[in-house]
Amino acid sequence: MSEVLPWQLRAAFARSLSDMYGTEVPAYTTLLEVSHEVNADVVARLGAGAERLGSIDRVTAERHGAIRLGTPTEMAQAARIFGAMGMHPVGFYDLREAATSAAVPVISTAFRPIAADELARNPFRVFTSMLTPSDRRFFHADLQQRLETFLGAREIFPPELLALADRAEADGGLSEADAARFLELATASFELSREPVDRAWYDELEAVSAVAADIGGVASTHINHLTPRVLDIDDLYQRMEARGITMIDDIQGPPRWEGPDVLLRQTSFRALAEPRAFRMPDGSIESSSLRVRFGEVEARGIALTREGRAIYDRAVAEVDERSAGLTAQERQDINREVWRREFPASESDLAARDLAYFTYAVADGEVVREPIVYEDFLPRSAAGIFQSNLTDEGSKDVTQEGVARDADWMAGALGRELHDPFDLYARQREESRRAAAAQLGVRPGELEAVTGA
Repeated sequence: MSEVLPWQLRAAFARSLSDMYGTEVPAYTTLLEVSHEVNADVVARLGAGAERLGSIDRVTAERHGAIRLGTPTEMAQAARIFGAMGMHPVGFYDLREAATSAAVPVISTAFRPIAADELARNPFRVFTSMLTPSDRRFFHADLQQRLETFLGAREIFPPELLALADRAEADGGLSEADAARFLELATASFELSREPVDRAWYDELEAVSAVAADIGGVASTHINHLTPRVLDIDDLYQRMEARGITMIDDIQGPPRWEGPDVLLRQTSFRALAEPRAFRMPDGSIESSSLRVRFGEVEARGIALTREGRAIYDRAVAEVDERSAGLTAQERQDINREVWRREFPASESDLAARDLAYFTYAVADGEVVREPIVYEDFLPRSAAGIFQSNLTDEGSKDVTQEGVARDADWMAGALGRELHDPFDLYARQREESRRAAAAQLGVRPGELEAVTGA
């Protein structure tokens, strides 16, 4: 039997990345410290109620990372590495369409555990984006050809790492020695390279999109941000500002309000200027800086059903339309107004209207309903975080046709099933309903009528 199981690899990799990123981006360590302070205060104030959406041990350990890749080959290789850690591709996100102003020419998926017990052990997720060089709204034919040549010539993940990943996935784990080597190589693959950056090439791509330059302007990849989970994101935002760390203008996602927390709220400190070496056209090396990495933080709520998500999407569209040109505070006020009008103010009403997902269990002869945590991402919020950390909006030719990319295309590129998050939540709910109904000796459809859950 293997000594290090996939979930143990996953947990160790998350810790290794966190240690590495804290060394590279010291403000991330401050973010962790403030997150821990806020979480401790919420637990002290609310007691067991603070753990309604996950134990404090889980929340404290929880992270999501974000990386940006250039080609389908790199995406498929990343899938093998994450597969070794029990992480599967879930969801398709088109940030080209979600970005409201800046040019963000990427499509994305997220690698994460999909079983409830695996999520409870360690819910590490990696939001993984891929450049779309063939999209004529961003890249003309000559630039596409040169970009694809550049990307095709680089090696992000060494063969030894991929071989270890394949063995871990096939065997269900690795020996301790192989696991240590896997973690060493995987962590190194996401470190910031110190190789000089071609100044002219980077600038040409940056004129299109800062995101494109970050992906295709260098011969490596890196963790773009690493995100802890916090139980009160508004409190954290204020504490970070009080420490002199500049935050982006908004908290993305649903507003703070008196009702249930749903989906995902995110914010970040602004991308920091980091020293980088540049190779100039004459061959000389000069020191300058880039702003590409930032510190994101998230607060997670209840997963919404398709109908609940449709209401959310309509609410976001209304808020966008009504708040154009307004301040961040004015936008939040409108957001709350729309939210209060559209969403129920209790978990019971969310369940009764089938707007959110819950699990059901029997305790002392009564059915207990528990919310299912939203484990995924919001394209509009992800694009908003990207945009808020860009120094230039880039360029986008809306007269050109965009290249079609969807979930089926992503699944083909990965060579793996791309899981639908709604299906995963629905399956978790129905499995719990069947088990609870069987325990009570009723049909699943009779569960609420019999128990009043």
